[in-house]
Amino acid sequence: MQRLTAQLFAGLVAAVLSVLLVQCWADGGGGGGGGGGPSLAERVIWAVNAGGESHVDVHGIHFKKDPLEGKLGKASDYGMRLPILRSSPEDQVLYQTERYNEDTFGYDIPIREEGDYILVMKYAEVYFAQSQQKVFDVRLNGHVVVKDLDIFDRVGHSTAHDEIVAFSIRRGKLSVQGEVSTFNGKLTVEFVKGYYDNPKVCALYVMKGTPEDVPKLQPHPGLEKHEEEEEEEEDGEGGDDMGKKKLPPDSKPRVQSGPRTPNPYAADNSSLMFPILVAFGVFIPTLFCLCRL
Repeated sequence: MQRLTAQLFAGLVAAVLSVLLVQCWADGGGGGGGGGGPSLAERVIWAVNAGGESHVDVHGIHFKKDPLEGKLGKASDYGMRLPILRSSPEDQVLYQTERYNEDTFGYDIPIREEGDYILVMKYAEVYFAQSQQKVFDVRLNGHVVVKDLDIFDRVGHSTAHDEIVAFSIRRGKLSVQGEVSTFNGKLTVEFVKGYYDNPKVCALYVMKGTPEDVPKLQPHPGLEKHEEEEEEEEDGEGGDDMGKKKLPPDSKPRVQSGPRTPNPYAADNSSLMFPILVAFGVFIPTLFCLCRL
């Protein structure tokens, strides 16, 4: 009898433990779902496809149609004729359309809750084929968070590039890149007119989280090669002043996606000289004959 009672008690305990384990598994999102927290798309509080129509990307983020349409700046779909490197085919439209303006312009984003946030701005240079043709700053509530952005200089032509800015809002204060200012519930993102052409943006969104939560763009062979060379150079410089030559501090990765523009001054001029020599060869004997007449 005691043996039977012990078996029943052990079975009851096992059943209770099994129920508790199933409940914990459900609450934890299956043990591998990141604690069952909100998805990436659910953490995005505002997203816009600048200069374009609404779009849902591969991560489920819903980009709204540009609210500045017909109000400020100009929309362009010039990039639609080009494939955009580093971007998935489904989301290339986010880099193929853009809004630009001949003066500083921007977007107002309402934020009601405190916390850590990320601003992601999407760019691609689809028009200019060299650096220092379009250079501008980005301000966040008056704070310059991106200085002298030259898209072509960063990644080359028709190539996706994301600028990621982390900021936080607590107790009525906005903190970004070591600067603090009063926050009144509205985040103003401005693209600041500079000396080189007009400021622009292709798409942008704000989400809760940290920079590590932002989806990475596809790898770019040219950029990866440059980064590997920099790492090798740093390794070679350790304790050896006679190692590899150090790059100048202002050097930046230059990746050109398309063919190089031919130098018009580098052409061979010998083909132009040949007709001139022939003309002289015919003219001098003719002049000699005329003089004898």
